[in-house]
Amino acid sequence: MSANRPLSPHLQVYRLPLTGLVSITHRMTGVFLSIGLVLFVYVLFAIAAGEGAYGAMQAFMSYWLFKLVYWGFIYALFFHLVHGIRHLIWDFCKTFERMTLDKYAVYELIASASLTLITFVVS
Repeated sequence: MSANRPLSPHLQVYRLPLTGLVSITHRMTGVFLSIGLVLFVYVLFAIAAGEGAYGAMQAFMSYWLFKLVYWGFIYALFFHLVHGIRHLIWDFCKTFERMTLDKYAVYELIASASLTLITFVVS
């Protein structure tokens, strides 16, 4: 075996398509939602545990980092929702053309960001 075999495709040349990036993002948001559910259970536990635990939970949630995680969770929820709707459209064998796939991927990103922004403004 030759040690000078080229890599195919070369990592410096290969560019992941938008649909691939959206697919990877969908998987990442699924993991993030699972982690967020653990935090949600913590909030429910603190509510059920009484005033002291609830106060500690509120103090924990007041940090800017937790607020960032909270809004990331909301974005992940909306992104996962919109991507699920896209999969429902695919179940009807629609939008499989290359240009349509990219267009719907952009719509998906815009819709999830817009829903997050609307939630931020309303709350």
